[in-house]
Amino acid sequence: MKRKELEEKLIKKAWTDSEFKKQLLADPKAAVEKEVGKALPENMVVKAVEETADTVYIKIPRTPEELSDDEMDNVAGGFWCISFSANW
Repeated sequence: MKRKELEEKLIKKAWTDSEFKKQLLADPKAAVEKEVGKALPENMVVKAVEETADTVYIKIPRTPEELSDDEMDNVAGGFWCISFSANW
């Protein structure tokens, strides 16, 4: 599963499953590991945040020379972020 697909799956599940959303916010690494069915690297930190009506988070990915798309896909969602849209 590609990283973008995993992010979309996690977001949709969090929107429809309140218990999953609670787990994702409380222990995001464990929630992601459960969804992908395998352990993430021990030194990998996973953070999940929930946007509010007045707070927007912008994810700034690592620069391309730090980690390739293939390497990112191999960690299957090592970083998780909630995307946003604004009605301006």
